[in-house]
Amino acid sequence: MTEPSRIPVRTQPADTPEVWAVKSRRVLGEGRLFDYLSDEVVTPSGDTMRRDFVDHTGAVGVIAVDDDEHIIVVAQYRHPVGFRLIEPPAGLLDAEGEEPLAAAKRELAEEAGLAAEHWRVLVDVLTTPGGVNESIRIYLARGLSAAEAPDGFEAEGEEAHMEVLRVPFQDLLDGILTGKLQSPSLVAGVLAYAAVRGREDMLRAPDAPWPARTQLERTRAAADPIPDAHGCTRD
Repeated sequence: MTEPSRIPVRTQPADTPEVWAVKSRRVLGEGRLFDYLSDEVVTPSGDTMRRDFVDHTGAVGVIAVDDDEHIIVVAQYRHPVGFRLIEPPAGLLDAEGEEPLAAAKRELAEEAGLAAEHWRVLVDVLTTPGGVNESIRIYLARGLSAAEAPDGFEAEGEEAHMEVLRVPFQDLLDGILTGKLQSPSLVAGVLAYAAVRGREDMLRAPDAPWPARTQLERTRAAADPIPDAHGCTRD
C-alpha cells in the first residue's frame, strides 16, 4: 500500500521519446487505409513481448470558432462504433507531401465550406496508444469566412451524408461532460479550448514541431533489419 504523499512529485512532466528494439514484424492484415501489424519487441531486461497494433496515417482536426462563440461541427456516421458522432472537421494525413496545416485548411473547406484567417495549434493527441499509432493534431481556427471546396473534391461514403452544424461552445462542453458527445477529437479539442479561452496567445504557432510525427518514423524504422545485440530482423 502506498501513501499518496510518498509518491514522487514531478513538475513540468513530458512524454519521453523511447523506442524498444523490434526482433520481428509480421503484417497480420492489409487494409484500404491502415495495416494491422504484429511486433515481437525486446524489453530493456532482454525479454520479448508481442504487441499487435494498427499502423495509422495520422490525422488533423479543426476547432473552428465563429464570432458568436459557436463551434462548427459535423455529424458523421462511424461504422465501427455504430454512432453518428458530432465531430470537428477532420481528416487523414494521407496525401503525399501535404503539410498538416495545409491538410487542416483543406478539410475545413471540404467538410464545412469555410476558410479561417487565424490558426494556432490547440492540442496534440495520441488517440489509442495501446493499440493504434494514430496521432492527431487539433487546430484552433478563427476569423471564419465562406470558402469553395478544393478543385476535384467530391464527397463520398460517410462524407456524402454529413451534416454541418453551428453549436454554442457551452452546449458542446455540457454534452461532453454529460456523456452525450464522445468523439475523441471533439472531446480533446473542446476541453483544450475551454482551458485557453481568453489566453489563446499562449498556444503554439500553426507550424510548431509535432513530436509524435517525428517519433512515428523512428518506431517504423525500429522494425528495419538493423544489426543489434538482439539480432533484430524483419519478417
